[in-house]
Amino acid sequence: MKTHFVAVLWGLTFAWGATNAQAAEPLPLFDAHLHYNVEAQEPYPLDHVLKLFRDNRVTGILANSRPNDGTRALYEAKPKDVWVVPFIRPYIVQPDRHTWFNDPKIFALIESEHKRGYYQGIGEFHLFGKDAKTEWVKKTVDFAVAHNLYLHAHSDDEAVDILFAHNPKVKIVWAHTGFTTAPETIEKYLQKYPNLWGELSYRYDVTEAGKLKPAWRRLFEQYPDRFIVGSDTWVNERWGQYASIMNGYRDWLAELPKDVAEKIAFRNAERLFRK
Repeated sequence: MKTHFVAVLWGLTFAWGATNAQAAEPLPLFDAHLHYNVEAQEPYPLDHVLKLFRDNRVTGILANSRPNDGTRALYEAKPKDVWVVPFIRPYIVQPDRHTWFNDPKIFALIESEHKRGYYQGIGEFHLFGKDAKTEWVKKTVDFAVAHNLYLHAHSDDEAVDILFAHNPKVKIVWAHTGFTTAPETIEKYLQKYPNLWGELSYRYDVTEAGKLKPAWRRLFEQYPDRFIVGSDTWVNERWGQYASIMNGYRDWLAELPKDVAEKIAFRNAERLFRK
C-alpha cells in the first residue's frame, strides 16, 4: 500500500513538473521584420542566426535583406523549426533606399528575383510622401497585386494613401506602423484599408513605465487581427540585442487576453503567409 502511495505521489509530482515546465514555455513569436544584410553575415553566420531564433522561440521570420542573397540563404537552408517567409528587397546597395522608387533597374530586379518562384512579398522599402507617385512605384504595386504579393512599406501616411490609390487591391504590411503615427490615426487607416497590417518594430511608444498605454491596449483589443511584431535587424547592433527585443514584446503581450496576444505574436502571420 505504501509503495502504491509513493508511486502515485511520484506520478503526480512528475505530472505537475511537466505541466509547469510547459507553462513556462515562452510565447512563440513570428519575426515579421528581419534583415540578414551583407554586413551581418560574417559576424553572424547562418548557423548562429538560426540558433538565435531557436533560443528565443522565434518560430518564423519574414526575411528581407540587402542584397537578396541573405534572404535566399535563410530560405534555401530550409530549417526544420524556423519557417522562412521570403520578401524581395528592392535594394542592391544602401543608397538605393533613396532612389529605388524612380529607378527602372530596381523594377527589373524585382521581376528577376520573383522568377525564383518562392517570394511572398516586396520590401521592406522606404517611401515617403509624393515619392510614391512615380510610374515605377505604380508598376511595383500592380506587379504585387498581379502576383498576390504583399508590400512591406516603411512609409508615412501620405505614401500609404498613394499606394492604395495606385491599386486598392494591394496588401500592405506597414513597417513600424508608421513609426510615429498616433494610435488614433492608425485606427482610421485600419478602418479605411482592410488590406493594411501594422508591424510594430521600433514602436517604443506602445508602453510607458513598462506597461501598455491605454490607447494601444484598446487598439490591439479592438483590432487583434491587424498587428504583427518584428525585430528590424537593419544594423548589427540589433542582432546583438535580439533576445531583449523579442522578449520586450512578450512583456507587454502578457498584459493582453491570451487570444489577442497569440494573434499578434504569431497567429496573424500564420494566417497571412501560410500557403
